[in-house]
Amino acid sequence: MLRLPLMGVATPTDLDAALVLLGTPGARLVAGGTDILPNLKHRLDRPPLLVSLANIASLRDIARDGDVLRIGAGATLTQTAEHELVRTIFPSLAHAAGHVASPLIRNMGTLGGNVNLDTRCRYVNQTEFWRSAIGGCLKSEGTVCHVVPGGRNCVAAMSSDCVPVLISLGASIVLRSPVATREVAAAEYFVADGTRHTVRADGEITTEIRVPLPTSPRRAAYTKWSVRRSIDFPLLSIAVRFDLEADRADAPLNGLCVVVGVLGARPREVTRLEDLRGRSLGDADVGKAIADRVHAQCKPLENVPYEAPYRRDMLRVHVLRMIKSLVAAG
Repeated sequence: MLRLPLMGVATPTDLDAALVLLGTPGARLVAGGTDILPNLKHRLDRPPLLVSLANIASLRDIARDGDVLRIGAGATLTQTAEHELVRTIFPSLAHAAGHVASPLIRNMGTLGGNVNLDTRCRYVNQTEFWRSAIGGCLKSEGTVCHVVPGGRNCVAAMSSDCVPVLISLGASIVLRSPVATREVAAAEYFVADGTRHTVRADGEITTEIRVPLPTSPRRAAYTKWSVRRSIDFPLLSIAVRFDLEADRADAPLNGLCVVVGVLGARPREVTRLEDLRGRSLGDADVGKAIADRVHAQCKPLENVPYEAPYRRDMLRVHVLRMIKSLVAAG
């Protein structure tokens, strides 16, 4: 049995107190604990203090505010998936949050935790004894990347379910420090280094996620591929958003966004889709063009289980399935 290391735990009841405690050198945040606690058992971190956000009620609010939906970072994944506003306005986000792991984990895990989920790799998420047998890696105790030998940056995969959806919806992340509050676009929140893959500073707390309300009809969806439907992290994840001229799936496209996860430390937003505007999702050539461009631009690495070439082929399959499903739904 893997045991937690000895450390202190603080349970503040307001955000200001949490920020003061987070100023302790080496302190780490914990919300639902579904990510950090397994990592601590694997000795991937040894913080002297965990600052729990579980008792800060203000972080759990979900409310419409003008032209945005504000979702507290402390809202659980279950709360996010089942909230009427999320289900009605952003069904792809509700779907993603509602398909993370298992009901027990969704009841504990938070949206903010899923946004800040640590990167994962087949060479890192192992016991300390296992890692010592290979001399560690760039992310833990070593100096070599076993996925990309000679690489300078860690390529552990960002495996969050909700992040690709939030990027596709144009969401932003609100960060609070003892001296300021700032807002960062979800598309700019992640960097291509698995050892520190977000722009959040050590003294900052993610307080909420803001998702702009749609201004025109749209169809959005999320899908992932994993070996088992429960517990497993995705081996691939894809979020799509299609803005339409009219409220029907076969209407001409005003805009489109495709985001792919579980490639490297940051999600990949597929580019060169502008020429498809004005065409219809019902056109088989459009679906094929999107799937082809996803396949061409997204190249999985051997950082999670299953061979990278097979995962890449599965991208095309799942994109075509998603588009076909959206068209069939009307």
